[in-house]
Amino acid sequence: MKKMFISAGLLVCLLLTLSTTVAVADTMLGNDKAKVDVANLASGYVKVAYTGGQDKKIRVRITSPAKVQYDYDLNNKGNYEVFPLSAGNGKYTIGVYVNVADTKYSVAYTADVDVKLSNEFAPFLVANQYVNYSGSSAVVAKAAELAKGRTSDLEKINAIYDYVVNTFTYDTAKAKTVQGGYLPVVDTILEKKTGICFDYSAVLAAMLRSQNIPCKLVIGYAETVYHAWINIYTKETGWLENYISFDGRTWKRSDPTYDSTAGGSKKVKEYINTDSNYQPKYQY
Repeated sequence: MKKMFISAGLLVCLLLTLSTTVAVADTMLGNDKAKVDVANLASGYVKVAYTGGQDKKIRVRITSPAKVQYDYDLNNKGNYEVFPLSAGNGKYTIGVYVNVADTKYSVAYTADVDVKLSNEFAPFLVANQYVNYSGSSAVVAKAAELAKGRTSDLEKINAIYDYVVNTFTYDTAKAKTVQGGYLPVVDTILEKKTGICFDYSAVLAAMLRSQNIPCKLVIGYAETVYHAWINIYTKETGWLENYISFDGRTWKRSDPTYDSTAGGSKKVKEYINTDSNYQPKYQY
């Protein structure tokens, strides 16, 4: 998987700087260039729209309380998109930027928001730009079908995970040609049953979240390869930061891409279950 977003050093031409510290009572922020809907901070997300009317490349940067910067593309048509607040409680900075030349951006709008989540799982139970689904999505219907008759979250997780791992194939050609800014369309991936690591993880996250099972889509490195995988929570186990399936002795890492392509390979299985091979960078 190619690195899709600038993780640091977004070059900003400060043509206009508008910064606001937001009170909890405020639900709609912005100016004539951008709107930020903060009505759902407790649920772990914001909605952002660019309303400046320019046919330009638009970026959203969300800076976490720990100063980790998450960069996203945003459409320039005035349509809202959903972005997660995935780093827990604290102050986040929401910035909207307009491309002016090469890698230089002007500031359309920025605001600081104080976030107090309803619970730690909130951001990982809802749809966002990376895990994009709705109640009518095919992935939701398929998850319900796979979970039917299963009483525990662990049973549901294993059924959904096994389905993706055993029926999807890795799209090598897509991996070689995918462009920066790519976003999975989860229903299309489900229909084609093929994709890259980002696709596998987005489909699984959507399916599990639709079953009210908290699931993080994690992006980072598998050694030197930019990669995506998932972390899952159950009441029985707490956060399974790197594992989901249990064979009676040990938990197995939840890396659907490598698991799907292993073909029973002992070396691949050993690689998947070696913690030091994985370095998480972002969670969505």
